[in-house]
Amino acid sequence: MKIDGLFTDEAILAELGGRLAQRRLALQLTQEMLAEQAGVSKRTVERIEAGATAQMSTLIRVLRVLELLDRLETLVPEAGPRPMDLVRLKGKARQRASGKRQTAHAGPWQWGDES
Repeated sequence: MKIDGLFTDEAILAELGGRLAQRRLALQLTQEMLAEQAGVSKRTVERIEAGATAQMSTLIRVLRVLELLDRLETLVPEAGPRPMDLVRLKGKARQRASGKRQTAHAGPWQWGDES
């Protein structure tokens, strides 16, 4: 199944858990072996594979044992400065976001002589 924005958080967690379980099996690891090598409990591995939430540090430990840690680079690539930001900021790094601009009025645009 291809994961996209239409799935619920629970469905995505279940899919990821299943994929991690398949990877574990491909490496010939039991849940107990994975848990021991990752420094977590067997119950934690069971919960992750079942699609329950987990702390990010726990996920990193599991990914390291499953030899998938390098895949995080493609998940969240390092963000470089955009060319226009380099020009506008004169080579300095951006420190904060400006946020989304909102329109002055909430309703549809009118000429002003309609009421």
